[in-house]
Amino acid sequence: MPRDAVDEYLAACPEPHRSTLQALRATIKMILPSAEETIYYGVPTYKVDGKGVAGFAAFKKHCSYFPMSGSVLNQISNELASFTTSKGALQFPVDKPLRAVLVKKLIKVRLAEIPTKGR
Repeated sequence: MPRDAVDEYLAACPEPHRSTLQALRATIKMILPSAEETIYYGVPTYKVDGKGVAGFAAFKKHCSYFPMSGSVLNQISNELASFTTSKGALQFPVDKPLRAVLVKKLIKVRLAEIPTKGR
């Protein structure tokens, strides 16, 4: 999938969702500069060694971060007490991007689940 597919996804998002998700995208790309950026199951997704590591989406009343694993959020649940979570998603306000330190922790936990291929 071409990189501009994520640009198209974001362009279709209303404000303030778009700006919030653009900030999250920049954070993810800073943490995972060599990740493959694609659309997977209809949402922007970042893959490492072919495995989904992070994703995000806009919804009417919130934005969601997807750790691409059902166990990631449980592993740091104490740090997510102020958020609404489900097994596979972390909801956050449409006008407040996730802190980079939290995104880094979420990605670190997910990467630890993926067998390394020379990373």
